Order: sequence, then structure tokens, then C-alpha cells
Amino acid sequence: MTEYRTEADTLGTVQIPATALWGAQTERSRNNFQAGAKMPLALIKTLLQIKKAAAQANQVAGNLAVTKAQLIVQAIDQLLALDDQQLRADFPLVIYQTGSGTQTNMNVNEVVAHLAQKLDSTVEILPNDHVNQGQSSNDIFPTAMNITAAVAIKELLPALANLIAQLKIKQKTYWKVVKIGRTHLQDATPLTFGQEVSGWVSMLEHDYQYLEQLAPTLNELAMGGTAVGTGLNAAPHFAELIAEKMSACYGVNFTAQSNKFAGLAAHSGLNVVHGALKTLAADLMKIANDVRFLGSGPRAGYGELNIPANEPGSSIMPGKVNPTQAEAITMAAVRVMGNDVVVDLAASQGNFEMNVYKPVLISAFLESAELLTQTMTAFAEKMIAGLTVNEERMSELVDRSLMTVTALSPHIGYHASAQIAQAAEQAGTSLREAALASSKVTAEQFEQWVVPLKMTNIQNLQED
Repeated sequence: MTEYRTEADTLGTVQIPATALWGAQTERSRNNFQAGAKMPLALIKTLLQIKKAAAQANQVAGNLAVTKAQLIVQAIDQLLALDDQQLRADFPLVIYQTGSGTQTNMNVNEVVAHLAQKLDSTVEILPNDHVNQGQSSNDIFPTAMNITAAVAIKELLPALANLIAQLKIKQKTYWKVVKIGRTHLQDATPLTFGQEVSGWVSMLEHDYQYLEQLAPTLNELAMGGTAVGTGLNAAPHFAELIAEKMSACYGVNFTAQSNKFAGLAAHSGLNVVHGALKTLAADLMKIANDVRFLGSGPRAGYGELNIPANEPGSSIMPGKVNPTQAEAITMAAVRVMGNDVVVDLAASQGNFEMNVYKPVLISAFLESAELLTQTMTAFAEKMIAGLTVNEERMSELVDRSLMTVTALSPHIGYHASAQIAQAAEQAGTSLREAALASSKVTAEQFEQWVVPLKMTNIQNLQED
């Protein structure tokens, strides 16, 4: 049977599992809120780093005894050394709790205080008075949100860069491999597969630039605003010292030079950066769909691309290969698009001095960043890297296409060219046969004018 200990908070006594490091407020939240996933551990780790920096800043300011500060730091270092499974045992609270994240902030305060007290029972370490000194959930939680989001974007960018690099290899390899273009899902004039891939590359390069340009808005920290943005009970230069330590810890140039009232009541930076994640998701959706459609077949589809066989595709159809990496990344994209609605609505719910949708907002943001990071990595390595083209099939479709008639238009006119294409379609003949039968084009002229590679304008375009 579980053994309990009794602790008290401002509302009275609470029974807590005897071995738990948390205290009364965490236990109340654990019993009152049980819906949904647990608070992301990435956010918990950031809160721990902030508490460590806060203890050091308070020591420098003369507000916290050296012994207390050192015990808090030592306790936090022990927690940060745990693996995720071990750490989760001390942080059981769910996302759907108070909208300020107060209970998670107190969870961190209580765990750190209890562990510090275990390290030296002769020194009193209190959750509110010492671990949370100079802080409020209202400023520390959004500070942790921004830091965690900034780190997530920092980790995402290399995955995006790797996907771009893999696509550039395909662009170069197949720069002069001609295929038929398609607009409105109908045949169009030829282009090369390298040219087509260059479009994908450019889309993702722009997405990289959008994220790189927008990410610094996450570097503005709300720390130092305390309850409503005025900075009540925070020591002078407290926020600046924490920002410096967070910058050194994460390799990101964080700043405390921000409007604290906006930092508590609005999350515009998270909203706009997640908008860039949504844009990236939309572009990934287009690219992955193109790859899986062009790779459809092998005999009853487009069949222009050969996709890697990573696992059996069917439990009933032997030998089937499916574009599973494309399916995974498009599902992730759908989730990100849904999360953008969550982030957008949550960011709009700033009432007076505080937004109270903070936990769900940062949870959605971090899920999007993690999903894109992981699926882009797998898509690059397990789909794009092994992707090859079926040149024979591409050539066949170019030869059969009627839209190469566009090359005749400057010589015999649009109307006469359309008649040739329509005649070929109705008779089921090749474009060449219909052109010669029209008596408007000689065999020599057709061979000179209808050159698919020349139609791609490849000679006037650079690979990069």
C-alpha cells in the first residue's frame, strides 16, 4: 500500500505520496486536473535552468544566502542529470491546468526545494520564498515558453538544411533529365526533373529564411515582470543576469530588454514563428505529395520516380511498396496546420494583464517543431536520399504528350498548332504524325523545332 505524508499550504493540509519530491500545490493539481498529456519535459528542463539562474542572480543581489543558493543549484543539477523517464516521475502535471502554468511552476519550485532540503536538512529551503524568489508564474512561465520555443527552432533548422542539401543533390544529378510538366493536373510543356526539384529547394530555402528572420522575436524574455509586468519584488538587474545565463546555457542571444506587460499578456512572437512553421508544413505537404504521386505505380501510375522500399507495404498484397515517409510527413503537416489554429486562438486570449492559455500554446508549438524536425530528418534520409528517376518512363510520357505542340506555335501560329494537337488526340496518333499530315510542318522542321530538352530553356538557366 502507498504510504503518505502530510503537508500544508495556504488552503490547508494535503496527503502526498511519501516518496514524492513534490509538495501540496502539485498534489492538488495532480488530483484536480488529469486530462491530456503531461507538460512537455523540454519546458520543465527550461524552468529548472531558469530557477538555477535565478538562485545565482539572487545570490549576486544579496537577496539569497550563499548556502541556500548553492543547495538550490546542486539540487537542480541533480535533476537535470536524470534521464527523461526518471525526471518525469517528479513532474506529473498535465497541460490542461491553470492557464498561467502556475501549478507547473510550483511543481518545479516544490521539487527543487524538497531535494535541496534532502541535501542539507539543517538549511531551510522554501518553494515560494527561496526557489521562486523574485519571480511570478506570470513572468517565469512565458520566459520558459520563449526559451524552449527558441531552442526548438534552433534544433529544427539543421534538419531543414539537411533536407535542402539532399534535394540539391537530386537537382544536380537530374538537371538535364527531361520530363513532362503538368499544370491543372493536365499535360503541359516539358521541363527537367532537376528544374522541378529546384522549385522545391527554393521553397524550403525561403522557409529557412523566414524562420531565421522571425526566430529572434522569441529571444525577448518576460522575466522581471513578476505579477503584472511592473517588476514588483524582483531585485535590480535580476532579469538581465538571468538572460545572460540563459544565453550562455543555450547559445541563443536572449534579452531582458522587453516590454513586460506585453510579455505577460501576449504571445505574438510564438504566434508569428509558428506561422512560419505552418508555412513550412504547407510546402512540405506539396513536395511530399509530388514525390508520392510521381512515384505512384509501379505499373498503373505516373511511375516517373522510384521510391525506396523501406518496409513491406501491405499485409495482404505481396511485394507492395508504399511511400510511407511521404505519408508520415504529410500527416505531420496536417497536425502543424491544426496546431496553428490552436496557437492563433490561444495567443488571442490575453485578458488585461495576462494570457491564460499558455500551457496549450507552448505544447502545440513544441509539438509542431518536434514533428517537423523528426519527419524532415526521416524524409531526407529514408526517401529523398534513395530516390531515383525512371528515365525511360519520363521519356515515354514526353514523347506521347501533345503539349510539345507549343514549340510549333511561334512558327505556324496558335490556331494551326491547336488543330494538330486535336487531330492527334482524336486519331490516337503521335503529334509528329498529325503535324506531318497537316502539311503545315515538314519532317525536317518538326525535328528542328520540337526538341524537348531545348523547350526546357535549360541552356539559359543555372542550376543554383
